[in-house]
Amino acid sequence: MRCQPTLLILVFFGFLAQAWGQEIALMVVNPPKEKLPAPVPVSVDLDQITYLADSALALVESVNNKELPVNFQIEQGEKRTLVWMLDQSREGKRMYKLIRKSSANNATAITAHMADGTIVLANADRPLLQYNYATLMPPQGVDEIFKRSGFIHPFWSPAGKELTRIQAPDHYHHYGLWNPWTKVEYKGKTVDFWNLGEKQGTVRYANTISRTSGAVFGAFKVLHEHVVFGDASEEVAMHEVQGIRIFQQPDQKDSYIADIIIDLNCATDHEVQLKEYRYGGLGWRTTEKWDRNNSEVITSEGLGRKEADGSLARWCIVQGDIDEGYAAVVMMSFPTNYNHPEPLRIWPEDIYDRGDMFANFSPTKNMDWVLEPGKTYRLRYRFFVSDKKISPDEAEALWQAYAHPPKVDVTVNR
Repeated sequence: MRCQPTLLILVFFGFLAQAWGQEIALMVVNPPKEKLPAPVPVSVDLDQITYLADSALALVESVNNKELPVNFQIEQGEKRTLVWMLDQSREGKRMYKLIRKSSANNATAITAHMADGTIVLANADRPLLQYNYATLMPPQGVDEIFKRSGFIHPFWSPAGKELTRIQAPDHYHHYGLWNPWTKVEYKGKTVDFWNLGEKQGTVRYANTISRTSGAVFGAFKVLHEHVVFGDASEEVAMHEVQGIRIFQQPDQKDSYIADIIIDLNCATDHEVQLKEYRYGGLGWRTTEKWDRNNSEVITSEGLGRKEADGSLARWCIVQGDIDEGYAAVVMMSFPTNYNHPEPLRIWPEDIYDRGDMFANFSPTKNMDWVLEPGKTYRLRYRFFVSDKKISPDEAEALWQAYAHPPKVDVTVNR
């Protein structure tokens, strides 16, 4: 018996519809044992699961026999990585399905907008972090040697409070959140890239490598040059690739995550020695609205501001009252960082009478770090930023989720 053409067409399109809704993989996530104060990113190697194009994929969570759409993002690199956010709104294991689908509702949440000498990472109309690639001149009457590019300011709380300060009269070379080194040996010469007033060197923005806007995170990657000043010329001694990434869901109003990855590489065939010194590396000059009376420091080892300087830490909380609200930041060091757990540089409570706040993970505070030509050296940090006070237990849970991300068990349908 011959099939009618209409029947063949119906069978064909029925098969096609089924194919476009087919399950590619089941992913089971074991949540952290400790309660987290906010969602954290989880990820899997997508190329180990499928080679289907990004546009043909959707992610859902199975909940009570229902499939709920999940925002996801695919990071492009040497391999593709599937990234989404895990909250603890439901207890127990979480089940996700990667599905082949003709279209997926996966609207952009975090944007990376570049204009007027800045790159701004924002959630809708709420800016969260601003990177400055244009050179900023010092205040009028101050030596031009204090000019600088390639720094983060403002670094905002979720409620929009500025958490960084630049060009403070006591330290014109302080630029919000920035990453110079203080005592460096290069070609037999000692160079200070941090204290610009020494006129030995500086760090400059050189290029924007990439920008990313997406449903889960917004990001950018930039190139910095660590420049040695000579009598009649300049030389780049070290290249730094700095990547910044912010995670925040569209309806997440009171916290977000900022990841900073720093790759260091010798710019010539000469090694760069980052010498032991009491500060250097990723420094944070906090808002002038924080002082010893309205803010606090708590380290992973239970130390407060009086004892924190010079101690070793996996994480450090800096938090306090600001205007009519509150802001808290947990600075986290990744286990693979040089000299982890890292020494801290925390300003003493009596500095400049008010006790202004400065916090710095300084891996060379108690030992040298030799960078050899032809090798790349990576530092990774995570900042959890909140409008609510953070407890040491919450900070520890956040660090554990950073250092040991929730495990994802993947079953692929072949």
